[in-house]
Amino acid sequence: MNMEFIRKLPIPKEIKAQYPLPEEYVKIKESRDNEIKEILEGKLNKMILVIGPCSADSEEPVLDYINRLAKVYDQVKDKLMIIPRIYTGKPRTTGTGYKGLLHQPDPTGKPNALKGLIAMRQLHMKAITETGLTCADEMLYPENHRYLSDLLSYVAVGARSVEDQHHRLTSSGLDIPVGMKNPTSGDLSVMLNSVVAAQSPQEFIYRGWEVRTQGNPYTHCILRGYVNKHGESHPNYHYEDLMILLDMYNKRDLQNPGVIVDTNHSNSGKKYEEQIRITKEVLHSCKLSPDIRKLVKGFMIESYIEDGSQKIGEGIYGKSITDPCLGWEKSEKLIYDIAESI
Repeated sequence: MNMEFIRKLPIPKEIKAQYPLPEEYVKIKESRDNEIKEILEGKLNKMILVIGPCSADSEEPVLDYINRLAKVYDQVKDKLMIIPRIYTGKPRTTGTGYKGLLHQPDPTGKPNALKGLIAMRQLHMKAITETGLTCADEMLYPENHRYLSDLLSYVAVGARSVEDQHHRLTSSGLDIPVGMKNPTSGDLSVMLNSVVAAQSPQEFIYRGWEVRTQGNPYTHCILRGYVNKHGESHPNYHYEDLMILLDMYNKRDLQNPGVIVDTNHSNSGKKYEEQIRITKEVLHSCKLSPDIRKLVKGFMIESYIEDGSQKIGEGIYGKSITDPCLGWEKSEKLIYDIAESI
């Protein structure tokens, strides 16, 4: 086998014992989890806003950003459930480049998965203990979910992972909402098949165990646009796209039909400022159609302290080193605008 085994990593139980979440925050997480589920069930008229940096590359600016977000949340929590993004693994189309905090806790340093696991858990814990906000992460590696399973309130399965059997089956065993993105090809049936699999009871192998799940009724769709055979980005957030998804949902026996609209990626063509216009267009579609309003549960927005992105090593505080993000001032205004529209 052409593989070097570097070190045996601690199991999740060991990392959790070393870095436990204080009991008072366990109750905060439970309360937030229940509220998110009630939004997806249609019991609350709020919207979910999963917002934050494309990748959580550095602890200080990420926590700075989430502390700012917490102050805004206090003003809009009657209309919005804000879930900060702390994405600690970065999927790479070609397998090269920065792969996230989990791999490189120092983006300019060498990979170190042990330090990365600890940095990942500490960052999520500090976000909760400093702000009271439980966060979202992408399930890039299903085996790693248990390192954060007591901290996360939301999980996203990315466009490159949504067809993977292990991601689908692991999602069926989670007790928090999971958003399934449409694949990069844009085939909505693939995304819905993933939702079906995750909502269904499953038996499979996970972390060396034979496991059985009950299914996750809070699995739902995320529309993120798609790329055609020429490599060109195309959106799928328009009124017509939402009606097509609603019709496809109605033809399947699924619990809690819902969609989160990802306003960046192929929906914006990675033109980060377009996220403002896209959000407002979807909100307008919600006003035009009660059925669309019932379907749309919220938004996913890539946002950081500074507009745009930078190369690794440039050292601009709070500026993304992966996909370009909407800066804080524009993001803050957009949050208030969304709240006023609900």
